[in-house]
Amino acid sequence: MRIVFMGTPDFAVPTLQALVQAGHDLTAVVTQPDRPRGRGKKEAAPPVKVAAQTYQIPVFQPGRVKDPEFIEVLKKISPEIIVVAAYGRILPPAILYLPVHGCVNVHASLLPKYRGAAPLHRVVINGERETGITIMRMDEGMDTGAILLREAVPISVEDNVGIVHDNLAALGARLLLQVLNLIGRGELAGTPQTGEPSYAPMLKAEDEIVEWSRPARQLHNQIRGMDPWPGARTILLGRALKLWRAVVLDEDAAGHLPGQVLATGREGITVATVQGLLLLKELQLQGGRRMSAADFVRGNPIPAGTVLGRN
Repeated sequence: MRIVFMGTPDFAVPTLQALVQAGHDLTAVVTQPDRPRGRGKKEAAPPVKVAAQTYQIPVFQPGRVKDPEFIEVLKKISPEIIVVAAYGRILPPAILYLPVHGCVNVHASLLPKYRGAAPLHRVVINGERETGITIMRMDEGMDTGAILLREAVPISVEDNVGIVHDNLAALGARLLLQVLNLIGRGELAGTPQTGEPSYAPMLKAEDEIVEWSRPARQLHNQIRGMDPWPGARTILLGRALKLWRAVVLDEDAAGHLPGQVLATGREGITVATVQGLLLLKELQLQGGRRMSAADFVRGNPIPAGTVLGRN
């Protein structure tokens, strides 16, 4: 089958690589335009573009996926199937129904749970103990298409979103190859999604803010659900403080203000929450580098009674 691949971030790269290494006829790659990144705001290519160029695959970066000129380009390529993995744009019907075998999507959740833009982060933030990959046939809804293949993956209480991301990216590539083989043999029709759907909206800046009036377990999930990007954050003596790793202490926080620093030492920084204590193990002060809490307090003493989250 002639395949067009559509994807943008690191998550999509293993699937692209798997297609090439399996010898599929990958005729073109579609990804989002280069965008300013980093402190210098220099134009940077999406990871999928970088990977495609190493294989000398033609790359297209339409500003609008609905652009009639771009759709005409796809018609001339005449793909038999379009594979989508975290492309980041909703496809119009003119693309969805262009290939004879349609469009298939590598989605990072067990559909119909966590439809939407940020399933990787949301499953960790919500404390889920299981997620997975669903390969689905795309339709005009938001991740509502028929399920072609899916597989579950456990999430440990210490896994951060980076670990979940890498596990699912590798699994998605493997399952996609299985699906293409089955479709090519005419052995895969798909089954409708069943069960109560849930949604994973795109992360916003306010999702990063640590609210100390929430229980320690929820904050622990938030912190690991933001590691290694974009990072959960609070305020320490007027400066932004990112929290990268923490441990829940099953101790009573009664008598202390939420966000109050109770102790600092080699083991970390103990902070009260509305329910339980949180031991901060790794953090990063505004303008500084990521470091262990033990190293942090040596260079940044925290006065007793300091309440995090206050300006």
